[in-house]
Amino acid sequence: MSRMLRASAIMAAGTMVSRATGFVRTMVLAYAIGTKALGDSYNAAYAIPYSILDLLLLGVLSSVVVPMIVRAQQHDPDGGRAYEQRLLTISAVALIVVAALAVLAAPLLIDLYTVWGSRSREYEVAVTLAQFILPQLAFFGVGAVAGAILNTRDRYGAPMWAPVVNNLVVIGVFLAYAAVGSGDDIGGVGTGDLALLGLGTTAGIVAQAAILIVALKRVGFRFVPRFDLRNARLGEMGKAGVWTIGYAVVTQLGFMLTTNLASSAGDAVKGHGISPYTLAFQLFQLPYGVIGVSVITAMLPRMSRAVGEGRLHDVRTEFGSSVRLICSLMVPMSLLLMVLGPAITVPIYGHGANSVADAVYIGNVLQVYGLALVPFALFQLLLRVFYSFGDTRTPVFVGAGTTAVQALLMLAFFAVLPPRYAVMGLALAYGIAYALGALCAWWLASRRVSGLGGWTIGMALTRMYLASLPTAVVALAAVWVVTGVFSGLAFVNSLIVLAVGGGLGLLIYFGVAHRMRIPEVNSLVGMVAGRVGR
Repeated sequence: MSRMLRASAIMAAGTMVSRATGFVRTMVLAYAIGTKALGDSYNAAYAIPYSILDLLLLGVLSSVVVPMIVRAQQHDPDGGRAYEQRLLTISAVALIVVAALAVLAAPLLIDLYTVWGSRSREYEVAVTLAQFILPQLAFFGVGAVAGAILNTRDRYGAPMWAPVVNNLVVIGVFLAYAAVGSGDDIGGVGTGDLALLGLGTTAGIVAQAAILIVALKRVGFRFVPRFDLRNARLGEMGKAGVWTIGYAVVTQLGFMLTTNLASSAGDAVKGHGISPYTLAFQLFQLPYGVIGVSVITAMLPRMSRAVGEGRLHDVRTEFGSSVRLICSLMVPMSLLLMVLGPAITVPIYGHGANSVADAVYIGNVLQVYGLALVPFALFQLLLRVFYSFGDTRTPVFVGAGTTAVQALLMLAFFAVLPPRYAVMGLALAYGIAYALGALCAWWLASRRVSGLGGWTIGMALTRMYLASLPTAVVALAAVWVVTGVFSGLAFVNSLIVLAVGGGLGLLIYFGVAHRMRIPEVNSLVGMVAGRVGR
């Protein structure tokens, strides 16, 4: 536990700063271009490279590449150096080709992800932005492989801090656009404005990749281009990776349906389309990104080693510790998101081209997403159990079932809800689907490792929820009192609610959990107290 805490703390610190600057980034984005037509066009174009990377690389990195690098380090005479060089070479060449093809196919890609039609101004702007943004595929992918190599060497700092540089570059770009651009007027925005937004976004990824390459050199990695594919184990990677890509295809089909439904809702009610969904989703991912990703990144290499050495008991122990550590913070965070959604989003998004009403709607979507936080985190942890065994097939079927349920629920909610509530329905479908998916994945993973300690984990989660109840009550009271006593000053009111409901509420949770002797919270409190006391 202490080793995991130390590794996770290093990553969480970098991720916290990354997410904080990400907050500022989305704040400046909403300020500069808003959440209506231009904002929707930008967010549609911005989502496409990440969708392609999910299909081609990011899922394969976590499920296939990291375990294969670990095995190469354990069994190859050179400690896996040549294998890592081949991997980086192949990734760079392949992603340069993919980036070039994606730029050429930008009109088709925008057409797949939206319902705007080729004659609409939103479509034209989104295509132009995509052509400026899609070249980042090559740089992002190479940086991701470099980060995976660093993680297998237990070097977690650079992969967690590099996105900060990306955020700072893009913040500067949006500030420049706010100063010299055309605002949120999609009709008046010119090619120069779009080049500033699109190429500036790509420049952030270039800077991020450069940081990771420098970090690799500092740990002694010497890059030598290797094209001897015979020793690249592409066959082994392909057998495992084809299932991971299948999982990515399934999830991206679900995402494609989501963006189409959201863009349709945005056409019906301006400011209630892709942008509110995207910005609320980014905030929803924040707790998981800071806490969950940090723990999972440290967990997967150790679980892979334990599986390779036949230590199933250590796999169960690692999984149980990870679940309890993540949920000790996810549980109160999920309740706070459900209560404080608009109070969180108004200070962030209620400025410039974005109105307070637009920001409140983003907060309403975030409240619904709060339901999904714990199920989503559990789902991601459970997938890593299969990946540590080199099993990428089972997650495809679990993901396919989860996405199918989500798609059916999205279509049902979209059909029965008014357009102004449609995006909230999409978030609700997401939460229900991942809760059911986590139950299915738990049953299958438990069979794989002869039990996951469900009773112990269930009792721990129950105690965490009980410890979180006073936090939820304080947050609700803060909303009711501030809303009833004050009026008009939405920004000030939100800050008061956040300070009392969020800040005081979390302190109460830590105090109650400490008195209830929840080990994971006690470890976190002890670690923080020790650092403060130095």
